[in-house]
Amino acid sequence: METEIPTKYNPKEIEDKWYRYWEEGNFFHCEPGPDKKPYTIVIPPPNVTGVLHMGHALNNILQDILIRWRRMQGFNTLWMPGTDHAGIATQNVVERKLAKKGTNRHELGREKFIEEVWKWKKEYGSEILKQLRKLGSSCDWERERFTMDEGLSKAVKEAFVKLYEKGFIYKGKYITNWCPRCLTAISDDEVEHEDHEGYLWYIRYPFRDAPHLFVNIATTRPETLLGDVAVAVNPEDERYKDMIGEMLVLPVVGREIPIIADEAVDPKFGTGAVKVTPAHDPNDFEIGRRHNLDHVIIMNEDGSIRGDADNYIGMDRYECREALVEELKQEKHIVKVEPHSHSVGHCYRCRTVIEPYLSDQWFVKMKPLAEAAIKAQKSGNLSFYPERWTKVYMSWLENVRDWCISRQIWWGHRIPAWQCESCDEINITREAPEKCSKCGHDTLIQETDVLDTWFSSALWPFSTMGWPEETEELKYYYPTSTLVTDRGIIYFWVARMVMMGLEIRNQVPFSNVYVHGTILDDLGRKMSKSLGNGIDPLLMIDQYGADAVRTSIIMLTVEGQDVKLNENRFEMGRNFINKVWNAARFAMMNLEPDGFSDTQVTEDDYHFEDIWIISRLHSVTEICTNYLENYRFNETIRALYEFIWNDFCDWYLEIIKPRLYNTDNTVSRMAAQKALVYVLNDTLHLLHPFAPFMTEEIWQHLKSMVAQNSAISVGSMKNESLMICQWPKKGAAKIDKNVLETMPLLQDLVRAVRNIRSNMNIPNKKSLNALISVRDNEVKTRLDNHQNFIIQMANLDGMETGIDLEKPESSASEVVNDIQIFVPLKGLIDKDAEKEKQQEHLNKANVHLEIVRKKLFNENFVKNAPAHIVNAERDKEAELLGQIIKIKSILQDLDKDD
Repeated sequence: METEIPTKYNPKEIEDKWYRYWEEGNFFHCEPGPDKKPYTIVIPPPNVTGVLHMGHALNNILQDILIRWRRMQGFNTLWMPGTDHAGIATQNVVERKLAKKGTNRHELGREKFIEEVWKWKKEYGSEILKQLRKLGSSCDWERERFTMDEGLSKAVKEAFVKLYEKGFIYKGKYITNWCPRCLTAISDDEVEHEDHEGYLWYIRYPFRDAPHLFVNIATTRPETLLGDVAVAVNPEDERYKDMIGEMLVLPVVGREIPIIADEAVDPKFGTGAVKVTPAHDPNDFEIGRRHNLDHVIIMNEDGSIRGDADNYIGMDRYECREALVEELKQEKHIVKVEPHSHSVGHCYRCRTVIEPYLSDQWFVKMKPLAEAAIKAQKSGNLSFYPERWTKVYMSWLENVRDWCISRQIWWGHRIPAWQCESCDEINITREAPEKCSKCGHDTLIQETDVLDTWFSSALWPFSTMGWPEETEELKYYYPTSTLVTDRGIIYFWVARMVMMGLEIRNQVPFSNVYVHGTILDDLGRKMSKSLGNGIDPLLMIDQYGADAVRTSIIMLTVEGQDVKLNENRFEMGRNFINKVWNAARFAMMNLEPDGFSDTQVTEDDYHFEDIWIISRLHSVTEICTNYLENYRFNETIRALYEFIWNDFCDWYLEIIKPRLYNTDNTVSRMAAQKALVYVLNDTLHLLHPFAPFMTEEIWQHLKSMVAQNSAISVGSMKNESLMICQWPKKGAAKIDKNVLETMPLLQDLVRAVRNIRSNMNIPNKKSLNALISVRDNEVKTRLDNHQNFIIQMANLDGMETGIDLEKPESSASEVVNDIQIFVPLKGLIDKDAEKEKQQEHLNKANVHLEIVRKKLFNENFVKNAPAHIVNAERDKEAELLGQIIKIKSILQDLDKDD
């Protein structure tokens, strides 16, 4: 590699080059080995229908940070990549594609349709994994898995049979959430609820034996009246006690139905009397079971009406609602209609309003599995970061309902159940049986339903390692170490993986779960296609570079909180990357081989500032390591940012410039170079998990350069790549606490002089003199020892330190703790002109303050304006008040000596 580093950082040239180098060099691959401890992450498998979005970007950046960090710590790291077949979503995509060609899956038949899906998967299915490479994801691509791979399909069958044999899986006719668009059942967790503005219809149900008398019921779904089999009241409700057992006549239909008593009825809702439709409402289904009521199914799978009501057969459910309400009005059965806001469930895939529907389905008994998962958390085997997500996880487990795992679609793992045509026995086997286990008949038909996608995903941590075979990978890398996930799939995936891991492997599948926030737009709205507020991470990578995208997102990601994002925020990361690049370039320009000397230097030759920056480096190393161990990513990058930008670039590089440029003092120059290389090298190590491309490029240049000079070389530079270098160790012995305490005081004094220069508009070219008044000799001695530092950094001609010095005439002042700094102004400024200028600034600030306060004193503005706009005005007010106080202080200084 060339030693000369380019003037500008060009991510497009650098990123593809290094990713290709890492992948071709097999740096991401791992094999089980006894010499290292394993650290394993399994990727939350993105859907094969997916493309990279900001949620994926955040999730995978976090995983990559952990993997790169642990790899550098010497762990045998496995980051297992893969994709999910995503049953309903993928089937919908392929069906849309077929529709454009004028055909559908039913015309093709099951076998040919599945072939079409596999073709689609082969062409588009791994697109998102290719895109993840652009982010710098260091997955072990040789181990890529897919939930419908042969090995994983074997694991699914094995798990199903094991659970069935233990009595955890059963089949039955139950109310499920049904999507009339996808034509399948979906689980409770796949239903997304939204508040809808609807109506509450009050309907008269006449008594059979006294048609002039009525019971009034209230419903939000009048079309389901066609399936009513009873009216229920609370047994303690005095209004209805004498009516229990009486018969009513169902309006429009004419069916006779009883009044029954059930404690589940809420006397306060509506009229206290509720219609009971067991085939179309989960609560009514339970009432029906308790009272042995019939199930009258009034809808087809697509939501159209069926049954005895001839007028409505074939109508869509909502079309039926309108027509039925009109008929009820005409027959004077409608008492009143009230606006009513209520929560309505939608299919999480296609957004269609779901229908509670009675059908034959397969279920997993969840309570016994949930008990084991609860115990694992309580015993400390599973930890959530942030800890508050433990409550969400536990609450779901404590209130879990049986899981409907069958789906009436074709793409997915077909349920390994075969029904005998002769005796109806259901045979559950790993492979297709030749004969019925009960009667020996050889004609068996396989279940047409497939398993819920989340069933195979629940096995992901161990199915990807080769289970049910006891592979070396499974023995070594399982259980995994950390799961990084979005809060939205704690129920869908996290809890189910824990339950399956405990039941099938008798171990939790991971010990730590890090739950990150959701990416929102800058107004706090969820990003979506309909709002058009999404940000494409690939476009951002193209515009700013992957490292800028990575560092920006992590800087914005406060632990576990949602992230407000707009495109401009990526400039923050780009500026940081460029800052590091420019600092490294400056450093290496001052390590040119021509300037090298044969002089050997040791740490004893280090100056105060060298000791300080090395102490800060080791302090930051300890901070970053501790933060990463506790999944505090944001604090880690913030600590690095502050260290690199402020300590290293703004202070250390500025301090050592004279030493680097002074070729006469060889020892001082070489000591600065040695310290510079040491700090730059370790800093690149610390930053590598966050910005892998840029750090690798700089490190390779640095490695080439220092190879030419043994006097300034440091350890770990013989490795082929930075990503396999050792993570810097916590070096308490390298931290000089006295130096760390002294430097902030010196910096504050320099800033104080700079403030005076800025406030009084004194050009940088003009050198100043400063008097520093202290309270005791100890502080005076400390400042005298570092006088040259203050003079250099504050651009002073001279400096006098004394105890309780008098303030000179015509001087400006600043205070640092109990130290006073005076800068004589005679001959430096035109006091009258300066006073006039400052008064003008004060007047402008007061005018702006008045405008801002006018808004904030306006109750309508504060009450009606968006919160972020009101807060912005309050921030302006605070900023203006600060400016006014500062200007008044300057004017006071200017007035004192008139």
